[in-house]
This record gives sequence, structure tokens and C-alpha cells, in this order.
Amino acid sequence: MAVLRSRKCPGTNFRDTHPMRSYASFPENFTKVEKILLDNIRAAGPITFASYMQMCLSHPTYGYYTNPANPIFGTQGDFVTSPEISQVFGELVGIWLLSQWMQAGQSRRIRLVELGPGRGTLMEDILRTLSSFPSCAQSIRDVHLIETSQPLCSIQESRLRPTATRLDVNMQWHDGLDLLPIQNDAFTMVVAHEFFDALPFHLLQNTNEGWKEILIASSVPAPSSAETSFDSQPPEAPKSRFQTVLSPTPLSRVLAVSSPRFSELPTGTTLEVSPVGWSIARQVAQLVGGDEDGEGSGCALIMDYGDDHFFGKSFRAFKNHQIVDPFALPGECDLTVNVDFAYLREAAQDRAKPLGPISQADFLLGMGLGQRVDALARAAKHEERTEGIREAARRLVDRNGMGEQYKVFGMVGKERQVKAEYVWPFVEE
Repeated sequence: MAVLRSRKCPGTNFRDTHPMRSYASFPENFTKVEKILLDNIRAAGPITFASYMQMCLSHPTYGYYTNPANPIFGTQGDFVTSPEISQVFGELVGIWLLSQWMQAGQSRRIRLVELGPGRGTLMEDILRTLSSFPSCAQSIRDVHLIETSQPLCSIQESRLRPTATRLDVNMQWHDGLDLLPIQNDAFTMVVAHEFFDALPFHLLQNTNEGWKEILIASSVPAPSSAETSFDSQPPEAPKSRFQTVLSPTPLSRVLAVSSPRFSELPTGTTLEVSPVGWSIARQVAQLVGGDEDGEGSGCALIMDYGDDHFFGKSFRAFKNHQIVDPFALPGECDLTVNVDFAYLREAAQDRAKPLGPISQADFLLGMGLGQRVDALARAAKHEERTEGIREAARRLVDRNGMGEQYKVFGMVGKERQVKAEYVWPFVEE
């Protein structure tokens, strides 16, 4: 029986994954996004990894997240996420958010924000958890979902509308976080699960001549999307259609000094940098940081694959719960890159108080996963259900898998008096 794997836990060391490493043979047919990419390269020259990732995931018609034909989540999709594995994940996230609102005085209305809500599972569990506390339920006024995929918006609407109606909560969708204003009369709770790893990144290399950007070029002539019908049978593809080239782009010099950590990196270092991720982390910090009086503050949790350092060779693709060549099926695979949480902290630290990151296992166990799982198991009516509950929990905190590979990064208002018990389980050693 095939083992269902997380998008981030395929049983390999991602840090050893080179962007152009061969995984499996290329398909014989060109994908629709691939034709567009090759057209663009032929017309304007090599493109950045950021442009490649943006086109593959977010092309308005053929992108991985925008094309309803792509099975993304769950057992029939390309990956499964922590909220889909167990309801306890979302419940414990909700409890942490609740604790921060309580520490802030419980007086302000609650504004919930999620970046990249997927199928809405995490937000559904958070709302159910928060609404089980009467004072909190009465304070929830708005839910804002940051989503660019119309098919996913429809799924989120179907899943969350009944709960929103029951709680009399206003739901809104936005294309970007920059459309949300800072609200002094609200306590803003922001969550982002497997969001930052899907943001476009730039790939840099430190050479003897200084930092240069690694770009993607075409390795051979390819059919034009304008000349070839998408419905026709394209010719057999060559073994490789893309190659990388080095270029001293202006952005490579800017990004190389965007963190003080990068200045001492030796020649030959490869560096994945997401200026979009930095910008969004800063926007989150502005939303939850508050002013000198604590007005307009809130809290945030960012949960993703990565660590507290930079990466250089983590770019990968997922198809049918397996790692595949990120250049094999453009537009038909999920693309992901590890999150440099130190970079996010640098973006946030003068606007909000950053917390962590800590491992997913430490976060969930610290929030009482064991006790919650025991309660659910006692309430289960069948032994099979009981074992399913416990197995899902074990998977979430497996130190050889998701429990360590996923990290949890928090933010709270910059002017709050933060004691260890107030931000548990984020405890400085």
C-alpha cells in the first residue's frame, strides 16, 4: 500500500536537493505553462527563478493553484497538510491565538486573517475552537482570507460560510495583505500555514566576481505557444528543456546585502532569497505590532517547512506525494522552497516582537496535544477511530518527520510586556 506523504516529508534531505538535479525523465509532451515559459525566454532572454515559480503556480488560467483540474490537497492530490491530518492541529493553533487575546485584555473585537487558506480546514478548526468560548465568540467580527486562486476561494466559501453565518461573522477575500488596514480598535490574529514556502524566490551565487543571479534559460529550441495549439499533439520533448546561467543582475547585488548574515558567506555559496516573503512578513508585523500604547496590536503564527538559517538547494516539486523534477511538469506540480525564518525575523523585528521559531512538535506538545488527543480518544466509539486519532497525532509530532521539519514562528505586539508564560510555548533558552 502506498504511503501518503506530506508535501514536506518525502523521506529525503531537502538541503541536498539541487535545483537542476535530475529526478525522473521528462514527459514527452510540453505543458501549457512550459510553452509560455519557453516563449518568454525566447523573446526576452533568461528568466529568474521567481518568474518561473510565479508562472507555474499562479498563471491566471494554467497555474497550479488557479487551474481547477489540478488535484492539490488530500489523498487524491499532490500533498497533505497538518490541518488535514488532524483537527487537533487547528484547535491548538486556535487556543494559542485565544491566549494572546486574553493576555491583551479581551476588550477588543477580533479580526482573523489567514494567508493562503487552502481548503479552509485550518480556519474552520480555529473558528470552532474560538467560538466554544462565549466571550471570544461574541468578539469575532471579521475573517479575511488572502487568496488569489478563484477555485480555492470557492472551496473556502463552501466550507466556511455555515460557520460564519452561525457566528454572524463577516468574511472577505483579498488578493494581497496590503489591502488590509491597521485597525486600532481590533485585535488582529494572523495565521499562515504552508504559505511562505510557495512564494517566489531568487537564486544567487557568490562568485569570484561577486554575487550573481542564477537564471533559467532554454536549452534547446521549443515550439511556440502561439504557433502550436494546446490541443494538438506536440513533438517528443528533449531530455532537458531548461538550463541555468549566471548573470550579474542589479537585484542580485541588492539581495546579497539584504541581510547582514549574507555578507560573510564564502565564494561558491548558493542562496535562496525571497524578497516577497520579507515584504509580507513585514506587513504581518505591521498589522499585529501596534503602536506605543498597544493599540492596534495582535498576534501571528507562521507555520512552514524551513529553519532559522538560509538555504541554497531546497527548491523542489511535488506530484502525487512524491518529489519530482521541478522543471518536468511546469504548472502541474506544486513548487516549494524552504523558509529562512531568520530572514522573516529580520523583516519583523522593528515592527513586532518575534517569537521562535520552534519545532512543530515542541509547539503542539507544549500546547497540550497529548491531553487533547486523550480526550478525543476517550470519546471515540470505535477502536479503529481511537487508533486513527492517535496515529494522526504521532505523525504531527514525529521527530524524524513533520515534528522537526516544520517550524512555528510567532509575533506579538512590540509594546507588550512579554513574560514566558504569556507566549508559551515560545520560551527562550
